[in-house]
Amino acid sequence: MTWSVFERKAAKKALDKAPQEIREKWTLWLEIVRHSGPRALRDIPGFHDEALKGQWAGHRASRLNIRYRVIYEVDETTRCVIVEDVTRHDYAK
Repeated sequence: MTWSVFERKAAKKALDKAPQEIREKWTLWLEIVRHSGPRALRDIPGFHDEALKGQWAGHRASRLNIRYRVIYEVDETTRCVIVEDVTRHDYAK
């Protein structure tokens, strides 16, 4: 069963402005999440997927490269991932 991925406006806007390398890695990230679920990201060392703390508690982050991160939330019951932002490693809300 596949997973759904929804992108918030901030994430879409950030991806539109991101370098081509980031958009390509984003496409890979999406494929992994949709077909294998967000837990699969933890098995791929390059993504450094981790739980966040503080104001972002309850969210996770994956690396797209050394600077860019995908910040997202997982709803296991509906098999849905909500992408809050794609950011240059600034987790301040």
